Amino acid sequence: MGTTVDTGEIIIILSDDEDGEEDMCSDLSVLIVEMEDVKKSADAVAAVPPSASDEDLVITFSRRAEVLPHARYDCPIHAFTATDGEIGASVANNHLTCDQCFCYICDKLAASCKMWSYAGVCHCNSHKRSDFWNNLRNGLLLGGLKAFNLTLCEIDSHLRLADTMLQSFRQGLSEKFLSTVKTPECGVNQLNQKSLIFDYTAVFEFVSSFLNKAAQQEGRAAAILRLGAAAEFIRHFQISGYFICQSPIATNVDARLMLLQRVIASMQRQMVTTDLTSDFIDKLQDFSKRLCFPVELKSLKNSLCVRHWDDVLLVTVLKGQNVSGVRKDKGKKDFLIEQISVVLLRTELLQRQHRYRELCRYLRVVKSDDSKRLQQVRDLLPFFMCMDGCLTGSLNSFFTVVSAPAARLTPPLFLFYFRIFRTATAPTAPVSQAAHCFSDAAWQPIKDEPDEMKRKGEEPRI
Repeated sequence: MGTTVDTGEIIIILSDDEDGEEDMCSDLSVLIVEMEDVKKSADAVAAVPPSASDEDLVITFSRRAEVLPHARYDCPIHAFTATDGEIGASVANNHLTCDQCFCYICDKLAASCKMWSYAGVCHCNSHKRSDFWNNLRNGLLLGGLKAFNLTLCEIDSHLRLADTMLQSFRQGLSEKFLSTVKTPECGVNQLNQKSLIFDYTAVFEFVSSFLNKAAQQEGRAAAILRLGAAAEFIRHFQISGYFICQSPIATNVDARLMLLQRVIASMQRQMVTTDLTSDFIDKLQDFSKRLCFPVELKSLKNSLCVRHWDDVLLVTVLKGQNVSGVRKDKGKKDFLIEQISVVLLRTELLQRQHRYRELCRYLRVVKSDDSKRLQQVRDLLPFFMCMDGCLTGSLNSFFTVVSAPAARLTPPLFLFYFRIFRTATAPTAPVSQAAHCFSDAAWQPIKDEPDEMKRKGEEPRI
């Protein structure tokens, strides 16, 4: 507590010691502090000047921030006026730049951009918040890859090289195609008259050489090169009124068919057996659908319509959740129908991955455009069940209700299966028809039935 006496304040300090012993009674319970002593000490403290160390923040050195490379619209020095599609002239001070300003379209220093303030194509007005400028930028940076709907994030050095190779291929192909029409000095046709000769051989060899180079590239780049080449040579045409050399590859139609079949076979193998992503495969398929196929090649237009491995219907079939191969999607029925070439590729891959049970499920329900060839693969179901360790189920599969494999069992094939059942070994090489069973591949022990099925005395369900 405190009280005031003659303009001086007296501070009374009460002791907290409540010890009741008598020897403590002699201690002072009240202290009187003289105001003069307090004022003197306060004046002494005020007389000490504040030092720099008493401040919260001390600035010892300062300099201007370093400006990092940036697009023109982000320049901290010169203000930018955003417009949409203005290419006639510079808007306001958009043409002004600092040493670190980059052209948004060319992706290089603004000082080195030839179109920075060029009338009609001014790049100085470009910015990322405009669809017009974004499309212009993507078209310039992607080059020929824009036709595949690729984004800049997907582009790497391999795809850049593929774009460069395609540009060189287009130029060389044009020159080769023009050389197919020539006037011979002493050449004669079947009527012993001079005429123009149409020979597609040079073009065929040029494209074949390019496809060989494409096969040596990285997976995505190889796919781009193959489809890019196909987009060019399928547009070639046969010139009427010209004498055609008697050679399969000298004829425009036959040669293009052979080349396109080669491209399709390579693309299907990539889509089924490699690690191309579903998104990338979708872009390849969209590109192929936009190609203009001539009448003689129309039958191959949908050859690249291959289901992904993560397709809903295919996944449910492989897992055994769908035994009919039919799925209803928004009122429409989706049937598991695939080209025989795709069926053979899936059969090969599933064998290499030792997924025999899934392979059996797939072959039982899939339909194809070549039923005869598909039946040859289905006749191997007993073999695939053996490889899965289900010997009892393999024996039963010889006598199915529809098209039993036992009806086509030849003596060599009977001995082949007899050896499997007797030795519990089998060849390790992938097979897709009965003739492949007699290869020189090494025979190895096959795994036994799952333990839980043995205990229950059940047959593995396929």
